[in-house]
Amino acid sequence: MAENRLPAPAGRLLTRKFFARSVHEVAPDLIGATLLVDGVGGIITEVEAYHHTEPAAHSFNGPTPRNMVMFGPPGFLYVYRSYGIHWCMNFVCEKEGSASAVLIRAIEPTHGIPAMRRHRGLHDERMLCSGPGKLCEAMGVSDKHNALPLDAPPIAIYARLRKPEIVSGIRIGITKAVELPWRYGLKSSKFLSKPFR
Repeated sequence: MAENRLPAPAGRLLTRKFFARSVHEVAPDLIGATLLVDGVGGIITEVEAYHHTEPAAHSFNGPTPRNMVMFGPPGFLYVYRSYGIHWCMNFVCEKEGSASAVLIRAIEPTHGIPAMRRHRGLHDERMLCSGPGKLCEAMGVSDKHNALPLDAPPIAIYARLRKPEIVSGIRIGITKAVELPWRYGLKSSKFLSKPFR
């Protein structure tokens, strides 16, 4: 199909080693990287960091069947269902047992846009991936992707070629640790879940 013939992004492929660092280093470093799942995806424009020491993290109260992948080694995908409706994807970071992760909140679609439009039933590119649940639906990500390595098919993450201008602010849609400024985004991007103040 023509939608799958786009060239791969120019950056180098990220390996699991990239994620074996502080979640607060990895999160902003992902802004501008390109995320593809089965060749569908785009440029990461917005993320949030979650650390096991704060109550908004799923790992705060210890391991459960749902969050077990967070307690494993870095560089794996953690997929969970939000509000019983939407799938959300996270990249596990730090050393094994740290249980910290980066939530992918928004991307700018660049690859597989026709497939994204079919999955979402929308045409407007700005709305296809403007939230964590929306981007998972657009990219076809679900619990079947949980615990997959981030450096092997069907997942590919390409490093950004240059550091973009990044903004930060408080995280969205949580009720605990709301004061922490651990949301990062691509400055002036039209492809965000919500503008930064």
